[in-house]
Amino acid sequence: MANNSINKSEIEKLLPHREPMLLVDKLINIVKLKSATAIVYVKKTSFFVQGHFPDQPVMPGVLIVEAFGQAAAALTAHGLDSKETENKLVYLMSVDRARFRNPIIPDCELHLDIEAIRSHGRVWKYKGVAKVNGKLMAEAEWAATIVDRTK
Repeated sequence: MANNSINKSEIEKLLPHREPMLLVDKLINIVKLKSATAIVYVKKTSFFVQGHFPDQPVMPGVLIVEAFGQAAAALTAHGLDSKETENKLVYLMSVDRARFRNPIIPDCELHLDIEAIRSHGRVWKYKGVAKVNGKLMAEAEWAATIVDRTK
């Protein structure tokens, strides 16, 4: 049976991101190269809380989009042969139809349901929804490309 979840240390083997910018804590319900749910623990100690906004912190929309991108990159890298992803990076190309429905308040578990909707060569298109306790918080579509690492 295929492993349909990966933890943060396994994600670190797939992505170049590190703390504090590694936002995804785990991927669950992985369907190879198709879909997954990413878990992001949004904490009161998260790096953005001190300045966004003091006394009423919310997760910035750009970081929600970044978490979508990281989740998609991890899903794709996890599904591809390691020879295809060795010395590669995934770069965000575009973000479409991003909608922020409700503020994401620290001390919650953010679930990002992501789906790969198309791939052509090294270019992938995804869509996702962000939820807290089943409530829709944000949604977006985005494209990313796999590129050679220069160093």
